[in-house]
Amino acid sequence: TKGEWGGLFKTLATVLKDNWDWRAQIGRLAVFELVKRSRGAMLSWAWFFVRPAIYIFCFWFALEIGLRATKTMGLDSGVPYIIWLSSGLIPWFFMQEFLGAGTEVLKHFSYLVTKIKFPISAIPTIHAVSVFIIHLMLMACLFVMYAIAGLPWDIYLLQVPLIMILMFVFWDAFSMLISHLSAFSKDVSNLVKALATPMFWLSGIIFDLSMINIDWIQGLMDFNPVTTYVTVMRDAMCYKTWFWDDPGVLMGFVIVFIVTVVLSLFVYHRFNKEVSDVL
Repeated sequence: TKGEWGGLFKTLATVLKDNWDWRAQIGRLAVFELVKRSRGAMLSWAWFFVRPAIYIFCFWFALEIGLRATKTMGLDSGVPYIIWLSSGLIPWFFMQEFLGAGTEVLKHFSYLVTKIKFPISAIPTIHAVSVFIIHLMLMACLFVMYAIAGLPWDIYLLQVPLIMILMFVFWDAFSMLISHLSAFSKDVSNLVKALATPMFWLSGIIFDLSMINIDWIQGLMDFNPVTTYVTVMRDAMCYKTWFWDDPGVLMGFVIVFIVTVVLSLFVYHRFNKEVSDVL
């Protein structure tokens, strides 16, 4: 109804205002979260690079050296397979955090609500910013690899910052939605975590979706946010196309993005006070 939509717009304004007003605290807490994660390790922040590098190397060795993926998958973009693979895995490392720790971020930062009265709508952003900092560093490494490979720096790469911003907003909203629901039932968190592994193997991260010649599966993939972000990143870096050139991908992205944001605002508006009591 008109009143419900008005309430959602007010909730959106509140969420945006909370995140803006508390932006300095969000930034400091995000960095502090990274410091906590690296504390006690001799390599410290280097582990944020070492772990992804090991994963990328293992997949590259198994698929390129062992299975000869460049030939068997029909990759003919002229881009080295390691670049093609990394342009899918690095976005996945970012999204994976929201399918894991991001589902219980309100419980993780519950002290901010019970002791400091930190705005609940800004708590998922702390996690999103900390993960995004790591993502920026990994993307910088990817562009170094891109330059070493001698690939062209063209206008298509201008899509990359836009894609990263859209990824941040979408998964921040997703985290707010799922973490609110998880505060009431751990089943929600367990379900999302259980889906993380299938999402990895079925979303076209390590294989080319164009090899699937079944129309209904191709259409279904357009509504998979993991597939969407991996696809548009590769379109920009490897295939040199604009992500809006594919109507199916664009429509699927817009629908899923809007539905996720609306649902997150509705759940926040409906359960905000109850979550405070549960925490």
